[in-house]
Amino acid sequence: MKIREDFLPVLRPVGGEEEIKSIAETIQSGWWGKGPKVEKFEKEFAGMVGAKYAVAVTSASHGQDLVLKAKGINNVDIINPAISFMTTAVVPLWNNCSSNIVDVRAHDLNICPEDVRRNLKPNTKAIIAVNHAGVPAPINEIREFYSDFILEDCAHSCYTPGAGKNGDVAVWSFQAVKTMPCGDGGMITTNDKELYEKLVPMTWLGITSTYSRLNRGDTLTGKPGYSWDYEVDLLGYKCYMIDIIAAICLEQMKKLASNLKWRRYIQKRYNEALSSYLQIPPWSETCQFYCARVQPEHRDSLIDYLATKKIHTSVHFKPLYLHNIVSNMNKRKYPVIDKEWKRIISLPCHTAMKEEDIDYVIYWVKNYFQRL
Repeated sequence: MKIREDFLPVLRPVGGEEEIKSIAETIQSGWWGKGPKVEKFEKEFAGMVGAKYAVAVTSASHGQDLVLKAKGINNVDIINPAISFMTTAVVPLWNNCSSNIVDVRAHDLNICPEDVRRNLKPNTKAIIAVNHAGVPAPINEIREFYSDFILEDCAHSCYTPGAGKNGDVAVWSFQAVKTMPCGDGGMITTNDKELYEKLVPMTWLGITSTYSRLNRGDTLTGKPGYSWDYEVDLLGYKCYMIDIIAAICLEQMKKLASNLKWRRYIQKRYNEALSSYLQIPPWSETCQFYCARVQPEHRDSLIDYLATKKIHTSVHFKPLYLHNIVSNMNKRKYPVIDKEWKRIISLPCHTAMKEEDIDYVIYWVKNYFQRL
C-alpha cells in the first residue's frame, strides 16, 4: 500500500459551518462572556445526562478543583487511579491533600476496588473515579465498603449511557480532542441543589453573573433592568465558561450521537480485523481512545514503525506515580499497571477518519506483525 503524504493523527476535532455560524451569531449578539448560550448549554447538557443541575466551567480540571473547594475537602487523603491524565493526581495537591494513587484492574484499566480497600486511610475523604476510555468505573463495587464522597470523572465518557449517575458529583470535559470538543471547557453535574447554588457564584469570584443580574432586574429597588450591585459572601475563583465556547458546544452536542456512532464503527472495524494481532480493549460507547495492548517488546517498535507510515499513535497514559510531583507519596508496588502500561498503544480513532483511513491503519498494523 502506498504511504500517505500527510500524517493521520491519533485524535482530532471536527467542526463545520454550523460551529462557524454559531460563533458568528454570538459575536454579533454582543454577549461574548457568560450569557444566554452558556445558560442554554447548561440546561440542555443536564437534560442529556439526567442531572438536575449543571455548571459550565473553563475545563474539567477546574471543575474537579471547584467541587473539592465547594465541598470543603482540604488537607485530607484523596484516592485516584494510576492511569489517568495528570488532573486527577494534581487537583488533590491544589487543595493541600495527599494524592493517594491506587492500582487498576487489568481488563479495563479502571480503578481497582480491592486496591482502594487496601489503601483507605482514616482521613480518606474523597475518591476520584475515572471512566477510563469511556468504560464505566466500578463505583458501585467501591460503594459496598466506602460511603464518603466520590467524584466521577466523565472526561472520557461523554456520552456513555448512565455516566455521571454513580458518583456524588460528575465532571465532564470538552477539551479539543474529546468526543464533544469545543477547544477547552468542562461541566459539573449534580442533583444536590445546595452544592449547585454554592458552585455557581464560585465560578466568578463569588459574584453572580452579569447576564443573570440583567435578567432578574434590580433586586434592591424592585425596578426592571440591570442590577449593578452585588455582595461577595464566599471565596470564589474565575473559571466560568463563556458564550463563544458554549456556541461551539451546542453545535457539537447536536452531532454527538452521529459522531459516537462513527467512533464505535471504527472500534468495530479494528476489533474484527486486528484481534489476532492485538489485545483489543473492552467495548466503549464513546471510544475516547482505542487503547489496544501488545507485548512489551513490540509496543515501542510498533509505534516507530507506524510513524514511518505517517500514522500517529499514543500511549494513554504513563502511570501517575511515575511523575516526580507525586512519586514520593506513592512508594509501593503496583503489580497490575506496572505490567500493563508497557503494553498500551492507542490507534487513531476520531470523526475525521474516513473508511480508507481505517483500512490504512489496519493494513500497516497487520504488516508490522506479518513481517516479524
